[in-house]
Amino acid sequence: MALTKEDIVKTLPDEAGYPRNQSVHLVESLLELIKSGLASGGDVLISGFGKFCVKTKRERKGRNPVTGEGLMMEARRVLTFECSGHQTNNRQHG
Repeated sequence: MALTKEDIVKTLPDEAGYPRNQSVHLVESLLELIKSGLASGGDVLISGFGKFCVKTKRERKGRNPVTGEGLMMEARRVLTFECSGHQTNNRQHG
C-alpha cells in the first residue's frame, strides 16, 4: 500500500478535525522537520512509530549488470527506517 502526503492530508480532517489548509501545513511541517534532522546527519526517532537513520555505506566492488564489467561503487549515504515495536493504533475496524 502506498501512502502519499495527499492521503495523509485528506485523513487529518476526518481523524483529528483539522481544516484542510491546516492539515497541509501540519504534514509539510512534520516532513520538513524529519528531512532537516536527517540532512544534519542525525537520527530521527518518533516514539511509538519508528526511527529514521542515515547510514554510510563504504566503497565496494560491483558489476555492471548489462556488460558484466567490474567497477568500484562509490561510498554513499542511505536512509533506513526501523519500525517501533509498540502498537499505537487501538482502533477496531468493523
